[in-house]
Amino acid sequence: MKIIGARAAAAALPFDRLIAALRARFAGGCEVPPRQVLQPAEGMTSLIMPAWVAGGAYAVKIVNIAPGNAARGLPGLHSTVLLHDGATGRPLALIDGDTITARRTAAASALAADHLARQDARHLLVVGAGRVAELLPAAYAAVRRIDRVSVWARRPEAARALAARWRRQGLAARAAPSLAAAAAEADIVSCATLSTAPLMQGAWLRAGSHLDLIGSFTPAMREADDACLRDAGLYIDTAEALAKSGDLLGPMSRGVFTRDSVRGTLADLCRGQVAGRHDAAERTVFKSVGTALEDLAAAMLVHAQTA
Repeated sequence: MKIIGARAAAAALPFDRLIAALRARFAGGCEVPPRQVLQPAEGMTSLIMPAWVAGGAYAVKIVNIAPGNAARGLPGLHSTVLLHDGATGRPLALIDGDTITARRTAAASALAADHLARQDARHLLVVGAGRVAELLPAAYAAVRRIDRVSVWARRPEAARALAARWRRQGLAARAAPSLAAAAAEADIVSCATLSTAPLMQGAWLRAGSHLDLIGSFTPAMREADDACLRDAGLYIDTAEALAKSGDLLGPMSRGVFTRDSVRGTLADLCRGQVAGRHDAAERTVFKSVGTALEDLAAAMLVHAQTA
């Protein structure tokens, strides 16, 4: 069994190959049972997320969330992915799960944008300055010719520091002092925060823009107001998003949209079962909550790349 740390896992997951792997896995499908939520210790929650292709590969991600770790000087979240041979059960690789989660999350957003963002989209606005947010320009650059990146965060110093890191990578990046002004100029807006109240307002978004909502993976979280979803082409990563995300549950309860208003899932897009963007002027929205299918696809790619 291979032990693959964060640096090796990241090197094995370049975004062009990872996006292609996700596209193929969403199109081909796999078994994804409901995740299990455990409380193995006081103050710690453990999520068990399995997925498999019958007779092929079988992955289990374990995510341990311990908010009390901040007082210990430790990260509050740790995760691992264990990949097995799906036919024999033989363990193949133990992989850094934080790296897989961050990179597959950014890649899924870029995959959706490949179907939903305008072909001439160039200006990306990133809302947030965390681990996933930092990866978004590289992920989007794999599907669109991004030549301008703006970033806004609640802590302006965090946005400035992130923009500086991107500039050192050769990106034309800047910290945006005004979220409203930056959103009004952006072709793609990607929100990757832990916000519990809307940050993005639909009134700010320009015609033809694409809005990507990565946070709000629980009913108590929200990144977008109702106007962001009203009169927009709405897509989701999986049907689970309609039961988990505060960005969807609240507006649905107020009649902003119905389940039938959702045009399709990422699998539907990858299989060609639904159309993506209808025209250059419409606004599109993609809401994701994550799925173990993505962990399986990423783990399989890491294993293949490190063979």
